[in-house]
Amino acid sequence: MHDIWNPWHGCKKCSEGCENCYMYFLDAQRGLNGADIRRTKAGFRYPLSKDRNGAYKIQSGEQIRVCMTSDFFLEEADGWRDDAWRIIRQRPDVVFFLLTKRPERVAQCLPYDWGDGWENVFFNVTCENQRRADERIPVLLSLPFKHKGIMCAPMIGSVSIKEYLPSGQLEQVLCDGENYAGARPLHYEWVKALSDECKDAGVTFAFIGTGRRFVKDGKTYRIEGSELQSRQAYLSGLSYQGKPISFLLCDRFGTPVPQENLYRPYFCKKCEACGMKMVCNGCTRCGKCAE
Repeated sequence: MHDIWNPWHGCKKCSEGCENCYMYFLDAQRGLNGADIRRTKAGFRYPLSKDRNGAYKIQSGEQIRVCMTSDFFLEEADGWRDDAWRIIRQRPDVVFFLLTKRPERVAQCLPYDWGDGWENVFFNVTCENQRRADERIPVLLSLPFKHKGIMCAPMIGSVSIKEYLPSGQLEQVLCDGENYAGARPLHYEWVKALSDECKDAGVTFAFIGTGRRFVKDGKTYRIEGSELQSRQAYLSGLSYQGKPISFLLCDRFGTPVPQENLYRPYFCKKCEACGMKMVCNGCTRCGKCAE
């Protein structure tokens, strides 16, 4: 996918949401062990890669999801993180979406020139159930980041964030179900309650997928395939576009990038009913689906 940067791969399971980790499942399919952590070779400098004309392949204004097959703040990656920060520092015109289950490690892992945060870093914690929400969100709110959000994925229990929303620090909430072997059910009532809390606070809520087992009105629906899961999430009407998030992106000299020079995502007809639409980089125009 064009919006993912994995500077390292592999992870250690650390909480309930890790039980059926998709990365472990996919690695096992290839005869690999997801617990083997390694720095990627070709992919490590991906944000700095250029095309044959010398232009960055990742355009100004794009949002890149970091470490989707690991955790950016994993202890085993301590020796590589400074190099990753240097790359993020060199692309102040790109938004880097960081997600962690280890917020307690973050303060000690920030770069020397962090200050009160970089405008191009969007920091998120995983909140798969209420226990982890109450454990991680207070840490999130205490850390120096310009932009903060949470991701309830896989959502394996009801989550209320009502007590944290008045802080005004949470800008986005993402929600998704679970896939692959042993997928646990996601209940419509959990998603609806969280969506209502975000709407009341004017915070963007994106229901991006139902997962394989979705429960509504006491009935369990088996929904196979990420495309169908995303479509069903969209059709639920539970997503909500709240206050826009303003990232003050600059070029390498510190000059703000004009709005007209920022990347504008393209969406094909198929994208219109996708739960991911409001939070993704748009269609890659790969030609695999009919317009």
